[in-house]
Amino acid sequence: MGKHVLVIEDEPNIIEAISFILSRDGWTVDTHSNGHDAVDVVLAKAPDLVILDVMLPGRSGYDILTDLRGRSDTATLPVLMLTARGQTKDREMAEKLGASLFMTKPFSNAEVLEALRALVPA
Repeated sequence: MGKHVLVIEDEPNIIEAISFILSRDGWTVDTHSNGHDAVDVVLAKAPDLVILDVMLPGRSGYDILTDLRGRSDTATLPVLMLTARGQTKDREMAEKLGASLFMTKPFSNAEVLEALRALVPA
């Protein structure tokens, strides 16, 4: 059975790169690019894992993560947070809100695959 990831990211080049890497690795990839209705999309798609950007149009990844963690049906969903800023406070905020992992852009393909395999074992 394939693994299903939802990438919530607004930068087309990053969406394309992640989609390519993961599709090649056997993942089913869905993408979404704004924060307004991201929680609804997560609920509708029911992925095994979410890759969530911090900076999104509409709502921040932190707000979305807070909503996901506050719901019983998504409280334990693995979430990999992406940010362009690698400051300690960003990482601490992500961890405090319940992010499973945190990755700073730019990242390597190998880092992404390694992170996802750690969060969703085959």
